[in-house]
This record gives sequence, C-alpha cells and structure tokens, in this order.
Amino acid sequence: MKVFFVNPSFKAKYGRFSRENRSPTVTRSGTLYYPLWLIYAAAVCEKDGFEVEFLDAPAKPMGKKEQYEYIEKHGEGTRLFVVNTSTPSIVSDTRCADWLKKQYPDAFVMLVGTHPSALPEETLNNSKLLDAVARHEYDYIVRDVARALRDGGDPFAVKGLTYRKNGEISSNPDMPYITELDEIPFLSEFVKKHLNYKDYFFAAGKYPEIQIFTGRGCMARCNFCVYPQTMHGHVYRMRSPENVVAELVYIARNFPDVREIVFEDDTFTMKKDRMLEICRLMIKKKLNKRFRWLCNARVNLDLETMLAMKEAGCHLIIPGIESGSQEILNNIRKGTTLKQVHEYVENARTAGLQIHACYMVGNKGETKETMEETLRLALELDTDTAQFYPLLPFPGTEAYFWAKENGYIRGGYTDYVKEDGTINCLLELPGITGEEMVRFCDEARKKYYMRPSYIAHRLRMGLKDPSDLKRSVKAFSRIWKFLIK
Repeated sequence: MKVFFVNPSFKAKYGRFSRENRSPTVTRSGTLYYPLWLIYAAAVCEKDGFEVEFLDAPAKPMGKKEQYEYIEKHGEGTRLFVVNTSTPSIVSDTRCADWLKKQYPDAFVMLVGTHPSALPEETLNNSKLLDAVARHEYDYIVRDVARALRDGGDPFAVKGLTYRKNGEISSNPDMPYITELDEIPFLSEFVKKHLNYKDYFFAAGKYPEIQIFTGRGCMARCNFCVYPQTMHGHVYRMRSPENVVAELVYIARNFPDVREIVFEDDTFTMKKDRMLEICRLMIKKKLNKRFRWLCNARVNLDLETMLAMKEAGCHLIIPGIESGSQEILNNIRKGTTLKQVHEYVENARTAGLQIHACYMVGNKGETKETMEETLRLALELDTDTAQFYPLLPFPGTEAYFWAKENGYIRGGYTDYVKEDGTINCLLELPGITGEEMVRFCDEARKKYYMRPSYIAHRLRMGLKDPSDLKRSVKAFSRIWKFLIK
C-alpha cells in the first residue's frame, strides 16, 4: 500500500517557501528548511512496511502545474495522502488537498502541521472534501491511519484525528506523545533514499548541510513559540546520546560532502549531562574533525558546556534574545534575564563560539522606546549575526489569544506573508502600527549589517575561513536587495 506525502507548492514564482521555519516564509537569505516533521512521519511509515512517495515541491521549486503533473505520474495506487500545511499557506494547501480528493476519491486525504493542530474543526469546515486533520505530533497518527486502511480497520478511530464522517465533524482523544524516540528512523537515511540534500540551504551553516531532531518538546513557556504549543508540547523527550551519534556516523559515511549538521531541537542544550555526553562521543568518534555543527541554545547555557561543545565541533549557537526590555521578557514568559544575556555572550566569546541572535518586536508592552532598547542591546552585544522580526502571533499560541482578544490582529491567514512570500506584520498595537514595526526591523537590519566595523569583521572571518566567506557572500547576495532599499 502506498502513502503519498506532499509538501505543496506555494509562492513558487517568488522563491522557495519554507514551512518548517518557526515563521513560515520565503526567506530573504534563501534558507530552506527540510520539511522535518513530514520526513519523520514518512520514515516511520516506510519502516512499518508501507511504500512511500514523497514530494517536496518548494525544494525544486515546483509551481502548481508541475506539482499536479508529478502527483498524477506517481500517485497511482495511493490509499493515503498526507499534506503538509502552515498558517500562511493554509488556504492554498486546503485547495491542494481538495484537488487530491477529487482526483483520488477512494483515497484518504489528511492535513498535518501547526495550523490544523491549533484549529482542527475550522480547518475541516473550510473544506468540503478533506477527510481529516492530525493534531500535534503526527508520526504515529499517520502510521496508524495507514495500518487501518491496509488491514481493513477504521481509519477514523485513530487517536489524534479530527475527522469528517457522514458529514459530521468529530475529534478523537489525543495521540500520546512519543517517548521512545530511539525507535524513530534516522531522518538522514530517508533523505538519502528519497530527497536531494543539496536542495536545502541554511544561511548560517556550511553548504550542504543536514538538519535533524535529537529531541522533541521544550521545557520553556515562551508565549509566542508555535511548535511547543501546537506540535510537541513542553516535556523534553530525548534520543539517547548513542543514537544521536550513530546517526552522525551514518551521515559521515553516506554524505561525503556534507560538512554541517543543524540540530533543530528548540533547546538542544537543555540537559547538560546529555549534552556533555553527546560531545564526548562525538570527540571519541572523531566526528568533531569531520563536521561543524550549530544548534538552538537558550541563554542559560554555561561556559563549561560551551567549551565542550566547541571542542566537539560546534561553531554557532542560536539564542532567542527577543527584547532589550526586561519587562517585555517577563510579559512573554521568556524565563531569562538581560544579565544572563550579557553573560551568555561573554562566555560564548571565551569559548570561541559564534552567535546568531534573534530579536522580536511587537510583544505585550512594546513601545517605540522599548524597540529602540532592543536595537541598542543588539548593537552593544555585537554578535556574529542577528535577525529582527515583528511578532507573528500564530494560532494555538498564547500570543495569538492575547492579540486576538485585544483586537490587535488585522487581516487573515494569507496576510501572514506578503505577496512575495516574505514575512508580513498583522499587528496593530496601541501607539505602533504594523508598518512601523516592519520598518523598524528593516532599519535595524541595515544599521546592524551596514556598520563598517561589522563589514570588517566579516572580512576577517572570511580570511580565516574561506568557506565562511563563501557562505556569507551567498547569504548576503540574497539579502542585499532588502538592505539597500
């Protein structure tokens, strides 16, 4: 039995739309994430004995006509279609799902992702043909639906589904989160068989790179972060260090030109003992000589762990600093302090780690003065790279409920991105318009990257590491037109 996984075409004439971003978009740097969740679910189905077809249309990129031609060519015999979606693309992706149901009326068609997890009934009500949506972490939901279709069971009885049957919409109890993550197949094995790893690009890493999860869930409670609140919850469930390093060994043997690993866990460094053990095993296997790697890392990371990470091959850490105002950090339940931020940056420099700092404006309590505080902090910290974005309150997050209840959201789901697929701002806060927040982020980006001292820094880095210069040139050639506007 065949299961067909589709990451649909969206905004293809403007670039490659990256649904896996925490803010799905056509990125200005050209970054395109692997569709990680969809890949893991497909790998689980393949491990269970199902024939799997996988289309990542944005990776090519394919327009809708090419996408549908590909599906018609490869879709024969499909019993289950699994369609990836996101808030900005939900309308377009629902049309794709409806098209699939018309073309393959005997197949079961389901949508997966953050948006249907947050709004399952609404998602189904916006389609007259869609069979179901999967809520939250969906690897085993998809597998169990496939099993039911193959074995003559009832696919509508699977936990984690909200479904339409006989014209009525119903929801089953949640599927329990997966706790034994070592049972999930290696993403890299699936990529080797089904995808072209050179289609993907991460602006902060060496090209080509591979992204993986080593754990799921985030213990932090940031009110804006969409994945913990809609997909994988707040309990950090982890693969064993041995399992993680075994996948790195597989990548080293099977992808000879891959030089970068991107650990995409929300908080890869959350458990210090585990982090140190992973580093120890990487050094033991000499993987620190084979790869560099980067990861998301909260600002409570200590110097001892940073030093171990550096020795194990880490070159870059990515913290969500968010704001230069402690009041706003408290408002968004960030759980960090500005004192920690300063210590983190100082420790990273001591350890020889670069930092890509993430800043955000538009949160509860934001004023024009606090936005300037954030820019001043960014310039003072002077990290290797930085990004500035307006808050995008996605359905299912506390930030969304706050913005919705106060009437701060202007526009619908398609307005989460502009016509060209780049990030938009829907917020209208007291005293600050959405346009002002977007303009502030654009100006902050210019002030940050157009400084003579920063340009000199990048050139020095390039002289020390020609591959870093090549990466920087590639990323900046894409973002340059936005900086000079």
